[in-house]
Amino acid sequence: MFTWKKYVYEVYRERSFTKAAQNLYISQPSLSARIRKIEESIGVPLFDRSTSPLQLTEAGKVYIEAAEEIFKIEQRVENDMNHLNNLETGHLSLGGSNLFSAYILPPLVTKFKQRFPHVNIRLTEGNTAQLEELLGNNSLDFVIDNYHYDHLLYDRELYCSENILLAVPKNANINRELSRYQLSYDDVKNQTYLRPEHPAVPLKAFSDLPFIMLSPGNDTRSRGERLCQKAGFSPNIILELEQQSTAYMAASTQLGATFISDILVRQLPSFETLVYYKLEGDAARRQVYFYYKTHKFKTRVMEEFITLIHEQNDRSSHVAGSLPPVSGR
Repeated sequence: MFTWKKYVYEVYRERSFTKAAQNLYISQPSLSARIRKIEESIGVPLFDRSTSPLQLTEAGKVYIEAAEEIFKIEQRVENDMNHLNNLETGHLSLGGSNLFSAYILPPLVTKFKQRFPHVNIRLTEGNTAQLEELLGNNSLDFVIDNYHYDHLLYDRELYCSENILLAVPKNANINRELSRYQLSYDDVKNQTYLRPEHPAVPLKAFSDLPFIMLSPGNDTRSRGERLCQKAGFSPNIILELEQQSTAYMAASTQLGATFISDILVRQLPSFETLVYYKLEGDAARRQVYFYYKTHKFKTRVMEEFITLIHEQNDRSSHVAGSLPPVSGR
């Protein structure tokens, strides 16, 4: 009924088949034939052809009112599509744990907003179970996590590699025997400790120290326990906390040693009360990914955010691959 509405509207606007045909660049007989087909499909005439200029019938008035509403909707949709294509509007929902929400997502959001200031961005903080549920029900577009999500349900984009270090109170006597393994804050900050010239510490040496650990079920807690088990001891856990940043602060009071992400160490100021050690084993290394639903339609906003993820990943890889040689200790 409305496929050829522009022809009906042009006749209505000009009150003449001849003038309307000229404006539409078709012949007058062709225009008349199309109008008649529309009228036949409706069952009533749209124009009173006995008058000059042409007048609308009652049915014609209803048709024109409806056509004008459709034109408005089409224009609004076209404007919205143009805004989305130019990212003059849009939404992006991101989720992450306390560590990632505090130290990784804000710089990414800032860079994205600099490029696309009109996109509305929402951040959600939670644990892995909460974030995966929100991602699964489409409340979030992306979740950044170092936990492995089901690859059948979620696609992923690598953001960076993460290493788990051991932060030990500087007043611990064992540090005197392990000076050649110690890392400075700058070693961690600049990632020079990743070079083979920096040896991993024998973790067994810390078996008598008190440990500050994250709560059971946390991936860092699980990895720390596996590292200790492989070294031949069970850690003496004197305090369990929910967040890495809190455990890090507790360790800085020289209460005990803690397993800590190098991402967190690089983001916070140095603690003169701590020394750091590189750890060996698969449990000390993990990948950080941005996850999104496999079958979810990727909006232009999501595609641009993935582009930013790749740029940041390439930049991190370049920095890690161009570290200067490090002298042995």
